[in-house]
Amino acid sequence: MGPYTILIGLSLAVVLSYLFDLAARATKVPSVLMLLFTGIALKQAADYGDVGVLIPKVVLEIFGIIGLILIVLEGALDLKISRDKAPLIQRSFAAAALILVVQALIIAELLQLYLDVPFQTCLINAVPLAVISSAIAIPSVSNLGGEKQEFIVYESTFSDILGIMLFNFALQDNFAQGISILTFLRDVVFVSILAVISTAVLAFMLDRIRLHIKFFLIFAFLVLIYSLAKKLHLSSLLLVLAFGLAVNNAELFLRGPLRRLLHPERLAEELHQFKSITAESAFLIRTFFFLLFGYSITLTNLISVTLLWQGLLIVAVLTVIRFFYLRYIAKSDLIPELFIAPKGLISILLFYSIPDNHLIGQVSENILFVVILLTGLLMMVGLMLARKEPELGEY
Repeated sequence: MGPYTILIGLSLAVVLSYLFDLAARATKVPSVLMLLFTGIALKQAADYGDVGVLIPKVVLEIFGIIGLILIVLEGALDLKISRDKAPLIQRSFAAAALILVVQALIIAELLQLYLDVPFQTCLINAVPLAVISSAIAIPSVSNLGGEKQEFIVYESTFSDILGIMLFNFALQDNFAQGISILTFLRDVVFVSILAVISTAVLAFMLDRIRLHIKFFLIFAFLVLIYSLAKKLHLSSLLLVLAFGLAVNNAELFLRGPLRRLLHPERLAEELHQFKSITAESAFLIRTFFFLLFGYSITLTNLISVTLLWQGLLIVAVLTVIRFFYLRYIAKSDLIPELFIAPKGLISILLFYSIPDNHLIGQVSENILFVVILLTGLLMMVGLMLARKEPELGEY
């Protein structure tokens, strides 16, 4: 395959993804699902023409990690923090934490009941199925507007961060021992301190670099800090969230000497271009990640009644738990919040991070794909119902 053929294919992928975004706005069908099915179709066409290309898993992981960083950063750059939004942030954090933990524990119990494997292994496999994917949720609610959109952005971002923290906690050798709690709390304190320091450094770079090439330099440093923190098994996504929130709310965070050093008014001037580049980069990486993930799926492995029932059972359990929390504990709206809890990029990355000694054959990549598909369809239903809410007077 020649270079021009590859360039034509890459260009068509970007154009197609843009058209999918336009179609998603009109039909409420998530563009991610269209990309996944396109990837599957390309795989079938390649196999039929005997020109299949092997995509190394590490390539998919790299696209996924960069995409996750950019999408969380994009969401954080759109959030304004104020005193009157404190209840919203508290509600979204509580929803993300409680729903994630309960869903992961119950799915782990079910896996242990049916598969008779250690609970730690079951929990490690359950977390990727419970965490909400901000990579899918945030772009999908861009037209929702208001407090509902902000709740979903906050909740999905918190779910990503807390999901990684829970996953790392479950991976500890001293899991379920008292010392594991102390180790976990130590890591939380350390990553919080690192988040403050790295945010200050990156904000300083954004303010002081005067060369015309600086935004991708900042992205490079952000990826570098994220990767180094990840090597230390820290919840490095917190660094990305903290930086995005601090830059978009500089007038709130920069006080005293920091205000004179970093100049919030100058940061505000750079913010519009920074947001634009972040959004376009996130769109590009998301396009290739989900196309490649769809391409990596073998269609014949998905044609199984047992696999479909397993996926339906998992999604039903996840949805029932979410319903009980929103209806009886949070006492909040169910539409569209109940339906917008998609699984996706973060679920795939966590699944690929499971050590070989904790992999369960029955909990395969194919089940993960079915769960991603079903939760994506549920999100589509929620977005369609949300469109009718103004007529019902619920806004």
